[in-house]
Amino acid sequence: MSYDKKAETTFTVAAWEESVVEDIDGTGNERNGTYYPDRGITRATVRYAYTGDLEGEGVVHYLMTYKEGAAPVVALERFTGSIGGHEGTCVLLHRGAHDEMDVSDAVEVVEGMGTGALETLRGEARIELGGHSDSGYGFVLDYSV
Repeated sequence: MSYDKKAETTFTVAAWEESVVEDIDGTGNERNGTYYPDRGITRATVRYAYTGDLEGEGVVHYLMTYKEGAAPVVALERFTGSIGGHEGTCVLLHRGAHDEMDVSDAVEVVEGMGTGALETLRGEARIELGGHSDSGYGFVLDYSV
């Protein structure tokens, strides 16, 4: 699909709450007070703070799998703020995978879910993360409004 604008942004994790939905083998590890199954499914609610051409906050509801190798992740995010100066809200669909160090994510705007100046927003992005960063993570949203 073709879009006429690009928005560059950096996001940081403002809050992360994760809990087990299914623990397949009953084995796993605890890190920072949270239990992660070796094989299983978790649910996480995460708040991201965005700065740059995307300015605002996102609340993401993840369903994550854990297994050896690349494990699938799906999520819906409600973003509130501005994109390229256009104020409003929108919903983003995340489909990706993660392993112990890397994350890959295809992000797509869910059309028909926007409000305000983002009501007609369309767009998509790819996010590739390698390891943890205290300074945030960048990506570029290709979009049209």
